[in-house]
Amino acid sequence: MKRLIAVLFCFCAIAIVIIPPSSIRADQAAPTLAKYDKPIEQAVAKALTYLAKHQHAEGYFPSGMGKNTAVTSLSVMAFLGAGYTPGCGPYGTVINKGIDFVMASARPNGMLTGNSSHGPWYSHSISTLMLSEVSGMLDAKRQERLDKVLPKALKLILTAQQIKKPARYQGGWRYQPTSRDSDISCTGWALMSLRSARNNGAAIPKKAIDDAVKFVLRCRYKPKPGRPKGGIGFGYQPGGAAGVARTGTAVLCLELCGKHHSIESLAGGDWLLAHPVRSYGSSFFYYGLYYCAQAMFQLGGKHWEQYAPQMYEMMLKHQRKDGSWPQGSSNESRAGTCYSTAMGVLAISVSYRQLPIYQR
Repeated sequence: MKRLIAVLFCFCAIAIVIIPPSSIRADQAAPTLAKYDKPIEQAVAKALTYLAKHQHAEGYFPSGMGKNTAVTSLSVMAFLGAGYTPGCGPYGTVINKGIDFVMASARPNGMLTGNSSHGPWYSHSISTLMLSEVSGMLDAKRQERLDKVLPKALKLILTAQQIKKPARYQGGWRYQPTSRDSDISCTGWALMSLRSARNNGAAIPKKAIDDAVKFVLRCRYKPKPGRPKGGIGFGYQPGGAAGVARTGTAVLCLELCGKHHSIESLAGGDWLLAHPVRSYGSSFFYYGLYYCAQAMFQLGGKHWEQYAPQMYEMMLKHQRKDGSWPQGSSNESRAGTCYSTAMGVLAISVSYRQLPIYQR
């Protein structure tokens, strides 16, 4: 079906006018959010212009980590999230070049390379997610290449999950495909890539999804006896303290993988409402922004309606005149402004419901 839609879209490409994403937003029923439609549409348009201008001739989007497949994949997904498709419309070539770069980076074992001090797993999982999302939208030649690259990338993720680990870490992933522990951050990207592929018809075992969800639930913070106030968040690893980015990751994973509106998911959403990001550019700001926006949109209702205005106001205030958002702090700083801008677009455009993996 996705491939048929892509063909029909391209058939009309010469005369096409992209429908403004705001006309298909999912949250227009909320009067408090409708006022953001036009400003967000304009912010996204400016951000995509910035990204397109900064794409390298080889197809990658620059970062302080060199030719990084994760930053490139996130940038490609920003265009997809705003409603643009490979090979069509004003950004069709930009998207195709990014996809080509990521596919060309594949190693014989399926690893989609990336350079990071933590190892290749972020780059691999994020790039696998992006390739899964575009599968079925590509022209025949690119789809043929993807059909060779994507299965190997997915197999590597499944194989890494099966590495023998202590019981508390089983089902998750870490920085290397041979890691013998797991964390919620690496697990979130890997799980999303498997879920996307399964949604798109790939033969991903249900057990792989279920085992990953079990690991996520083991990361739930265990408060002291007594009724906790403001929900319950999730830690980086089992037994760890709750954090904003970690809780956003966990809630999104639960919402998309069979635990929709579960007790744990709703309590995580309550924790996020009780612990809002008050300082723009704080540690792991863009990472947390991305996951929390996706998670709260999935929860919907009060969670989205209370979370979205603060996020919109913060992002609209800090977008620069050239359309970018400033690079992050601490560990995010090396990722650069294409990363921060792509993550910003993915967060504020979530209600456009364009990326299949994040549709309700």
